[in-house]
Amino acid sequence: MIKENQRTLNSINVLLDALILFIAMPVAFYIRFHILHNGIIAVPLSAYMLLLLFLIPSHLVTFATMGLYESLRKRTLSWELTRVFWGCLINYILALTGLFLYKGIHFSRGVLAIFVCLSFLVMCAKRACLRSVLHHFRQQGFNQKHVLLVGDSHMAVRYVQVINRQKEYGYLIDGYLAEHDSIPGLTYLGSVKALEKVLERRRPDEVVVALPAEEFRFTREVIEACEKDGIKLSMIPFYAEYIPSNPQFDNIEGIPLMNIRHIPLDNWMHAAAKRTLDIVGSLALIICTSPIMLIAAIGVRLSSPGPVIFKQERVGRNKKPFMMYKFRSMRVNAAQDTGWSRNTDPRKTRFGAILRKFSIDELPQFFNVLKGDMSLVGPRPEVPHYVQQFKEEIPLYMVKHQVRPGITGWAQVNGLRGDTSIEERIRYDIYYIENWNFFFDLKILFMTLVKGVVNQEKL
Repeated sequence: MIKENQRTLNSINVLLDALILFIAMPVAFYIRFHILHNGIIAVPLSAYMLLLLFLIPSHLVTFATMGLYESLRKRTLSWELTRVFWGCLINYILALTGLFLYKGIHFSRGVLAIFVCLSFLVMCAKRACLRSVLHHFRQQGFNQKHVLLVGDSHMAVRYVQVINRQKEYGYLIDGYLAEHDSIPGLTYLGSVKALEKVLERRRPDEVVVALPAEEFRFTREVIEACEKDGIKLSMIPFYAEYIPSNPQFDNIEGIPLMNIRHIPLDNWMHAAAKRTLDIVGSLALIICTSPIMLIAAIGVRLSSPGPVIFKQERVGRNKKPFMMYKFRSMRVNAAQDTGWSRNTDPRKTRFGAILRKFSIDELPQFFNVLKGDMSLVGPRPEVPHYVQQFKEEIPLYMVKHQVRPGITGWAQVNGLRGDTSIEERIRYDIYYIENWNFFFDLKILFMTLVKGVVNQEKL
């Protein structure tokens, strides 16, 4: 039943994308020649509509190749929209290349550019709405995939907790098999050896194997039983806590090698794209916020004696120290006082409290970004003293220093600012580092803008 539902959903997705492309072309034509009033109509609308005979199949094939017409319940919306973007861009480039080689008809590049932008935006809106509707239905108990769990390891317990908490994934765990009845609140169906009989009786959509290390010997039997019945099988290794959130594999003559810590920004093209965003973004933000920075500088100077800019050593990429800039929000020599910065910090000046409340004190860090010490997005940098302390106390803490620190980050837009759990922040930082892509940065910058930069600190 779930496979039939998925095929129906895939068909709806294909038809809607084709319809969007079909409607986007005349709308783009109208915008280009009737709203913008720029240029003579050298090619009629009918010729552009004929061009869709190539563009619609081309888009649909590209999207299908990118996996956009498969089950996406395990994928994030950003993953989906990123592939829609690249699919639209690839087809735009193909169209321009084809028209350049075929010089028979001079199509307007403006119409094609508007067509691509409209198609992308409407497809993104469609997919976001469709995902929202599916999440709602799944939370109500519809469109669910029935799962059978094999094993009772600690990772199996975590899996059950996540699935029960995130109803929008649309998974329903019918029960589990293990050597002992040890997972409370979940139907115990017997030992692992009873799997074949349970499969015949239950007919689940998927089997998830999460055996503990001491029961790993049952793995082959489980795989053979599932493949015999043609049931999809997924595995959660007992060493899953050491596997990155987005594992990458190398292959040496058929031997798979898993990279424990894959960092996308180690790729020079990814690093160049991020650095370009940092330079362009920081320059634009320096220009836009210069009036605010001027007022802040005057306010700091008048409110208390001392320098306007507070410089403090922080630990950056590859553990390299750098001087981070801030508008001074504390009295002079306050940094010598020991203790973590708190909401009701007695070291703050009155004007400094206002700066920190609205994160205005962070604005000079755009110059750190321009210098290359920091990035617009990344883990927040820490002072050397705390780095040494957390290095010993918090597992994986030093992983954050494999990328440039940022002004904002994945942890910050998820509410982990100021006096919050360091362990939780590190978890979010590592997720960001392992799953970085250009659009992830744009998403975080957008979330920072939407959620605002207001701290929970009291004035």
